[in-house]
Amino acid sequence: MFRAIWIANLFSNLGATIQAVAAAWMMTELTTSHQLVALVQASATVPIMLFGVFAGAIADNFDRRLVMLAAQVGMLVVSSMLAFLAYLGILNPTLLLAFTLSVGIGTALNSPAWQASVRQQVHPRELPQAIALNSISFNIARSIGPALGGVLLSLWDASFAFAINALSYIGLIIVLLWWKPEPRAIERRAILPAVAVGFRYCMGSSPLRRILMRGGSLGFSLAAFQALLPTIVSDQLNGNELDFGMMLGTFGIGSILAAPFVGRIRRKLQLEGILAVGTLMFVFVLSLLAAVHSVYHALPAAFVGGMGWVMILTSINTAVQLRSPDAILGRCLSIYQAVTFGGMALGSWFWGAIADWRDLPFALHAGSVFLVVSFTILRFLAPLPKPGEGVID
Repeated sequence: MFRAIWIANLFSNLGATIQAVAAAWMMTELTTSHQLVALVQASATVPIMLFGVFAGAIADNFDRRLVMLAAQVGMLVVSSMLAFLAYLGILNPTLLLAFTLSVGIGTALNSPAWQASVRQQVHPRELPQAIALNSISFNIARSIGPALGGVLLSLWDASFAFAINALSYIGLIIVLLWWKPEPRAIERRAILPAVAVGFRYCMGSSPLRRILMRGGSLGFSLAAFQALLPTIVSDQLNGNELDFGMMLGTFGIGSILAAPFVGRIRRKLQLEGILAVGTLMFVFVLSLLAAVHSVYHALPAAFVGGMGWVMILTSINTAVQLRSPDAILGRCLSIYQAVTFGGMALGSWFWGAIADWRDLPFALHAGSVFLVVSFTILRFLAPLPKPGEGVID
């Protein structure tokens, strides 16, 4: 069952990546504002910050399979509408942001239920490997999807890419209809009290509280890369949609190659060490992108960025899952996502505004400086848990 869901989710991730590439590139054609282009990335993550904690309570209160089904069907409908309006040629920056925001709401609802359901698919001792495999699935899509998205944009237009994404939800919907997991013992609570229980646990657990602080700070910093990449390629590197796809594809390849070694590196360097390595990688990435003016010179930054991305986010996700009781796992994961992806959403807006205020190289250098300073300060104010600290048996 894990294999079936993994394969279906791979195609769904592939479609989502194609749509993200098409939306980001389409915005560069609709406006010259760095901030509006950056808000495409923010619109996909803001819902996780605003609604994610409620989605976690929903995932714990109801059958997680049904929650995922509802989210997938909703995203299928929204993506189909987006494809139709793009085909008619009536999208503007506001409408495009509204649709990416709506898809982001579906992602926010789906994600806690999907991640928490992994425990219903594998033995507890296999959980870290399953989380890593899910990360690999996402990054395979991230490596293939951008290049495919660039080809689709060059052959047709954004409407075709949006339609492909709509179709990609169908396979996962079929697999979820087929899956009949063992019923969970559910202690239902009203949504707000249920959310409060999750917040109290996360804030009352010192290891989790420190992990969340570090995740939010890193998310804010890493957004400088994700949010500004479309305008870096189109404006600074004078590239086209194929070059944008190649940059994101190289990013995904770096993620795939690094993912199998994340657990081994984490055991050797511990959680603090692997996040320090990932942080240094992104300092290199942002600094190199600020200096180069050729896509081919920028490709090493994308490759290293993919490696650092998977090292940071997979490690934080695993650390949260291992320190969260099953009864409130969905809420703990949703709070983690709200903090981390909320940081990314705020960072996307902030770094886009900085780029509009000064220029792209200044924003990228500022992101590097902020990453180093914030990591150093929080290393002392919120040290990450030692091996075994706070882990739930």
